[in-house]
Amino acid sequence: MKSVTHQKLPTQRNEREKLRDKGQFWTPAWVAEAMVAYVAQGADLIFDPGVGKGAFYTALKNVAPKNNFFGTDIDSEVIAEARQEGIFGENAELEVRDFILNPPKRHFKAIVANPPYIRHHRLSQEQKNQFRKVSLINLGYTIDGRAGLHIYFLIQALSLLDTGGRLAFIMPADTCEGVFSKKLWNWISKKFCIDGVVTFEHKATPFPGVDTNAIIFLIKNERPKGKVKWAKCLSPQNKGLFEFLKNDLVGKNYDDISIYERDLSEAVSTGLSRMPRADHDFEYTLADFARVMRGIATGANEFFFLTREKAKEIGIPDEFLLPAVGRTRDAEGVRLTKEALVKLEAQGRPTLLFFPNGSRWEDMPESVKNYIHEGEKLGFSKRALISTRQPWYKMEVREVPVFLFAYLGRRNARFIKNEAGIVPLTGFLCIYPRSDDGEYIKKLWAVLQHPDTISNLQLVGKSYGSGAIKVEPRSLERLPINGEMAHSLGLRPRRSAHPLFISV
Repeated sequence: MKSVTHQKLPTQRNEREKLRDKGQFWTPAWVAEAMVAYVAQGADLIFDPGVGKGAFYTALKNVAPKNNFFGTDIDSEVIAEARQEGIFGENAELEVRDFILNPPKRHFKAIVANPPYIRHHRLSQEQKNQFRKVSLINLGYTIDGRAGLHIYFLIQALSLLDTGGRLAFIMPADTCEGVFSKKLWNWISKKFCIDGVVTFEHKATPFPGVDTNAIIFLIKNERPKGKVKWAKCLSPQNKGLFEFLKNDLVGKNYDDISIYERDLSEAVSTGLSRMPRADHDFEYTLADFARVMRGIATGANEFFFLTREKAKEIGIPDEFLLPAVGRTRDAEGVRLTKEALVKLEAQGRPTLLFFPNGSRWEDMPESVKNYIHEGEKLGFSKRALISTRQPWYKMEVREVPVFLFAYLGRRNARFIKNEAGIVPLTGFLCIYPRSDDGEYIKKLWAVLQHPDTISNLQLVGKSYGSGAIKVEPRSLERLPINGEMAHSLGLRPRRSAHPLFISV
């Protein structure tokens, strides 16, 4: 069978959504063979709990053809397709089963997988409840509900790893960057030996076109050790990766691979997806100078977020509207000005937030009442987030932030000075300096624009494909700040003088 360098992703949106629902992104041969080379040492059988179309079985035939193979998958159709294509041979035993809820009743010396990448918002509440039990049984406690299916695959697989056995999983970076990661890696690092971690440069990604950064975790069921080998693969189709894993992570001279030996405590503290840092203890973080909140979640942008033309057509007076921006691409550069807002309006972009807060129903104009009635007819009042509000059309409140943070998108994450006086939607974070003093704000702005500050975002953010990064509010407050620069500017921590909420 001819090996495929990369999985060809569908171009149609509905087909890509189906792919995301199943989380099936096939592992390219150059990566699969390296992973199999690592786990196959000292084992006569390789287990793949999410076998799919047999990428690791194909790799096994090339790397260790005498070894047997056992694979499971919940998708009977994909296994049937692989059988029809003649991928699996006589030494492959396959079962259709739910690996999380019905795992094999045995342990394995070698486990290799690219688990289904299904994020938490695609899981039902019933699934989440069942998965929490898996966490409770194995870890002794539950982990945050934002953990995706792939996290529970790793937990279940580690529970089936035999003494002295090896595991190689390729997973998204959120495995060690998500809000659940601290608990997860605290358990893993104390119970297992984290032997090695392999990351990839953007140009070397095994999954081009997929919005995630991949990481290979190499773990042994042995006594933990204080050091971990950490590598970055610099080019695709990398033969050095195969040699490095085949040689049991020994040595440093491999083509197009940067290799570091890190203290385990530093690696886990900094984040296994991130480059090693010697100076991971910082004098200041952003929380010393500012507070952070997410932007406004309307629950229905199509109803609450309006263009100037639409608001005029409906007849909503200006006192029921707030200037707002929703998309990061609508805030170009590092300053959002009133002129930029006018330009967006001319382009037909929504720039107004429907904000009926503070007005009694009997005092509202008929045009506003009619618009609210229309929203009820369309079912907006029954949406999950909106239905919790009393009345349903009452909007979340944010004071106008001095700074914005564009935290996820194809463009570089950046801080933005809010000169237009807008309130942002959830594409942004709101940053409120702990002082209203003009000089204080000027100094903080200089710090936020400093290259060190921007570079440190990778220490607190979740990384995605093509260099995109996502930083949650509490994570942004932990952003390390250059202490020397703060001192040189005379910028000192202060208690907050800026309210995050206003009463309406």
